[in-house]
Amino acid sequence: MTSRAKGRGRNSIAAVSDNPSSLTFADLPAKLMIKVFSYLSHSELCRICLVSKRWRELAYDSRLWTNLRLRPEFGGLSVSNVSQFVDLIGSRFSTALRSIDLPCELITVPVLEEIARQCVNLRYMTLDFSKAMQLHDYNDLVDFPANIYYLCVCLSDVIFMEGLMRKIYHCLSTVQVLHLIGTFEQSSEEEEEIYEVINISKIKAHTPNLRVVNLYGVMFVDDSHVELLSFNCVHLECVALNFCIKVTGSSLKNLLEKCKKIKTLLLHHCELVDAHMMAVDWEHSHVKELDITSTELSANCLENVLTRIRSLEYLAVGYCDFFTDAVMEKLMETGNLRELRAIDISYTCNLSEPVIGKFIKRYGPQLLGLMLHGKPLLNEFFWTANIPLLKNIKICTLGQRDGWYFELNTKVHIDQVINAFASHCPKMERLEIQWDVATIRTRCPFLQSLTLADGGYYEMANSNFERAQRSRVVRTFNRYATSIVQLLSCYGDLLFN
Repeated sequence: MTSRAKGRGRNSIAAVSDNPSSLTFADLPAKLMIKVFSYLSHSELCRICLVSKRWRELAYDSRLWTNLRLRPEFGGLSVSNVSQFVDLIGSRFSTALRSIDLPCELITVPVLEEIARQCVNLRYMTLDFSKAMQLHDYNDLVDFPANIYYLCVCLSDVIFMEGLMRKIYHCLSTVQVLHLIGTFEQSSEEEEEIYEVINISKIKAHTPNLRVVNLYGVMFVDDSHVELLSFNCVHLECVALNFCIKVTGSSLKNLLEKCKKIKTLLLHHCELVDAHMMAVDWEHSHVKELDITSTELSANCLENVLTRIRSLEYLAVGYCDFFTDAVMEKLMETGNLRELRAIDISYTCNLSEPVIGKFIKRYGPQLLGLMLHGKPLLNEFFWTANIPLLKNIKICTLGQRDGWYFELNTKVHIDQVINAFASHCPKMERLEIQWDVATIRTRCPFLQSLTLADGGYYEMANSNFERAQRSRVVRTFNRYATSIVQLLSCYGDLLFN
């Protein structure tokens, strides 16, 4: 740069500093504008590109399109022209693309092959067939992304996946996180014929590096499919079988004997059988995180299993009617909870207030997550006495939804409960209070996150947070459910949809 040019640069900077009002957003360097645009959703980026040619160039910068969501029902973009989308894969996304989810209408041969050729850094991929009525013809498919770390396939009850899978099995050797998402949430009470729409055996044979397997709500999965994971999956660390209602636990013994690295076992709403669970060699397993929410295991089985696990860091036993005082007392006596970080004991009707208080007194200071809703006798006096012990808590749920067990005859002075959390729990991130609006006396608290029953208290708290420009803090539990699952060691890998 010449001295004259340097002089002009200094003069222009001086002019801006002398008259800062002359500086507009358009005067910002491209790097700063892209940083600002990075906080916008893709739908918002598509709108601001109409402002000017420069904004269009910046809004379509590939650095802003590293994670592409194309399912409108999950907040993604809607693609109306598949041919135009194929052209954009190379021109707009290319090597910058790291993550993509595709609805069934976009899972075509041209799209998959173009992604394989252009997006060599793609690591996370979701293929959603849940709304498909028929499968595309994949006979001509010759290329598929070959460096996928995370693969999620949302299944349909009536679409058999082998036509696609036989073309891509050889590309799955790099997959470490596998999600097969079933249709449990869409199922009706009427008995319908269940089809095995995807071959888990073949997938397992081609994915030797699996660390995390999530078979969420896959209706056809039973113990024989879990048994398959015992072979050729020695790196497994997490097995999630939530809402696999045919799983009884008969294959868990072999699974844990052969897959020594399994730390996390999620069996929410499985049809677990006492004898199968008690047959597992828990003493020599490495399981530290266990979810057996909504299972029908007996008190004897719960005591037998939980006291043989050497050290529990995460335990979910919500809705377990037989998780009793005796079971909790035995757990505390054996010292198996010495490293406990999170626990869910919601709706445990045979767990009394004195034993819960004793548990919190001993382990409260180390807890990061505590779910204790659905306990009608745990009122404001219990909580104001015990909240000071939860000094490291990040996630907590309490209260009782209207209609469970019996209604409270007295008002809950929620002000005191919230003030106790604000005073003693500086690390609090998520708080859910389930007492219904008719039970609550109101005053606006200051918290990082708050989930409440819809009504007057919610409206007041929400308006105060909105005035503080934190409009997303206050939510209703009709739309959002607080959980301790984010405290699982593999939480990031378990996310889907």
